[in-house]
Amino acid sequence: MSSTEWAPAALQAFDAVVQAGGGLRDRPGQRLMAERVAQTFGSADLGKSDDEGAVPTRAIAVIQAGTGVGKSLAYCAPAIAVALARGTRVLISTATVALQEQLVNKDLPALAVQMPQPFKFALAKGRGRYVCKLKLERLAGTGEAYGEDDDLFPEEAFAARPRHETEARMQFYASMAQALAQGGWGGDRDTLDVPPEPEVWSPVAAETHSCTGKHCPLFGSCTYFDKRKELVGAQVIVANHDLLLSSLGARVLPELDNSLLVLDEAHHLPATALDQFACSMDLSRLTWIDRLASHGLRIGQLVEVSEVADIPRHAAQLRQGLQDLARLVMDVYGEALRNPPPAWGQARTRAPDARNPARVRVPGGALPEALTAPLANLAHHAAGFLECLRAISKALKAEMRDKPDEARRLSTLYAQIGMLAPRLEAVYDTTQLLLQDPPLPEEGAEATDAPRTIPNAKWFTLEMDGELIALKAHASPILPGATLRRHLWGAVRGAVLTSATLTSCGSFDFFLRESGLHGDEAASTLEVHSPFDYAAQGTLVAAETRADPKDAAHFTAEMVDALMLDLALVDYGALVLFTSREQLRQAVDALPTDMRALVLVQTALPRTQLLARHRERVAQGQPSIIFGMQSFGEGLDLPGRLCESVFITKLPFAPPDDPVGETRAEWLRAVGRDPFSELVVPATAMRLAQWAGRAIRTEEDQAHVYCYDRRLTRTHYGQRLLKGLPPFTLVRRGAQGQ
Repeated sequence: MSSTEWAPAALQAFDAVVQAGGGLRDRPGQRLMAERVAQTFGSADLGKSDDEGAVPTRAIAVIQAGTGVGKSLAYCAPAIAVALARGTRVLISTATVALQEQLVNKDLPALAVQMPQPFKFALAKGRGRYVCKLKLERLAGTGEAYGEDDDLFPEEAFAARPRHETEARMQFYASMAQALAQGGWGGDRDTLDVPPEPEVWSPVAAETHSCTGKHCPLFGSCTYFDKRKELVGAQVIVANHDLLLSSLGARVLPELDNSLLVLDEAHHLPATALDQFACSMDLSRLTWIDRLASHGLRIGQLVEVSEVADIPRHAAQLRQGLQDLARLVMDVYGEALRNPPPAWGQARTRAPDARNPARVRVPGGALPEALTAPLANLAHHAAGFLECLRAISKALKAEMRDKPDEARRLSTLYAQIGMLAPRLEAVYDTTQLLLQDPPLPEEGAEATDAPRTIPNAKWFTLEMDGELIALKAHASPILPGATLRRHLWGAVRGAVLTSATLTSCGSFDFFLRESGLHGDEAASTLEVHSPFDYAAQGTLVAAETRADPKDAAHFTAEMVDALMLDLALVDYGALVLFTSREQLRQAVDALPTDMRALVLVQTALPRTQLLARHRERVAQGQPSIIFGMQSFGEGLDLPGRLCESVFITKLPFAPPDDPVGETRAEWLRAVGRDPFSELVVPATAMRLAQWAGRAIRTEEDQAHVYCYDRRLTRTHYGQRLLKGLPPFTLVRRGAQGQ
């Protein structure tokens, strides 16, 4: 098959699947999307070219597919058909576990039955989702012991914890080891009846730094590598955005220049990018340095690595440097950290902890000169220490290869270093980001006289860890688009990005900037409208209040009164979305006695249990009202009577009030741009569209959406927000008493 035939043949495969039946029906919008997917993947140049001087053709489609389009089939069928014809693979990346599971357990198995050519598919997760059997043996007490070599840092898992908690954890590890040995559990964290908290799981996770791979004595039965084998023979691999970005260049997933990439739930990609490339380091808790140095010295001497002679110097300088930096930070920012300003501290009624730290941001990302020299010194010694560890790791792997009978003991030694090496890498990476600001430009900035660099966000946090004060340094890029251009798009040849919400205020511009595709000649956009008749199926009730929404106390009181009256009219399922816990609390307190039994509060029940109870009530013909926070505004699929009304208590503004957002807003103002118009309004529009999208899920649904924020209809930016909503019939309702 020639390259000109790939796209038409892929579209034919899609048509054949639809015509084969199985509950599928012809949807014009779905076929339009499938056609664009086929064209995109058929035109991209993959792999190495015979002409070394040729510039490969890239093709990237950004497709907004409204609810009901059936986008999974629209991208899966043509993408797989093109991949099979071209002898390559499809990599599908999602943002949520729910969609990963839907694709692997439902959509792809059904498609495999209908497609003319067979294909295999597999689920890809990060190695940290799987158990390391060698670590579990140690913590469960079922493995062999090697005296002083047997220290896999158990005190890191149990430090400063009551005895009963330590015993409970040991019992938990023992039960996991037993279930694994007896075949009752496969080693995947997500399949445990009750997935453990991160601090419980971390000591037994199969992390890269502590894994010796094929040199490990348990390699043959390793859960993670067993799953990796499934990926080798699969033409379709379903991953997630976190794994995609964290494994760039690591050959964990198919090479992006020789595979077809689909990014579903693509509106999450920019935020995921910022999370992936942010860094932090602890300036207070430093005992790990001495322990890592001790193990490095001992193990390095065992494998005769000459570089270990430098470890004591690097470790001493690293510890001293972090201590000096902590003192300097407190000298400069201590007052702000001990006494946070009202924006940070007004709700604080206890000492700052990990969930509620005090923090102070470095304005403009410009560090005081007093901090730059200590940071440069830290970067130097962290780099030197890492070089020593790399030499030891290389020597250990050579020993494992030459002495297979000692692989178990040597793997334990490798893990001892690997368990703490990420902390050293965090010091190096954070110092680099703190010291550097990437060069401009972002479009629009060149014409100003403002600083011609894009600052990194830099901030410090202070929290209490028991009786100890923990001080941390943080740094992050502020432009996800620039980060994605630098790390992702240069490697991608053919990609489709899709979601139900990629436009903002009726335009793709915001998403294109955030995702790094603005101005990319390879990128094209397509909006596929939902098949739903929103004007006939739904009503948007713009309910005004006398109080200004900016006056939180008076607005919330008035909004809650109106909400109670509207909730009394609910016959079956309803969803109320709050923008703050205080809003939710006041609404719960205001519930009449006869309505309390009808309300399910997100903060009172696990999500799965709450939704199951909601479905049971509606199935029995009873009213059921969910009170949810912002996380309930996306991903909930409650068709028909399960959600006949959605109540939006206040516009879900996403103000740039975190250090990254604040630094970005500050930079935009410095280059003569408006952060409210460029950032806040577009981000709010996408979130509001998600929230309103919970109302109509099928072509038979009839629903009402209530919004109690008068700014939606009274302000200029409110009109922009309305443009991004489905075209419901708009009904304006004045404030009560007017």
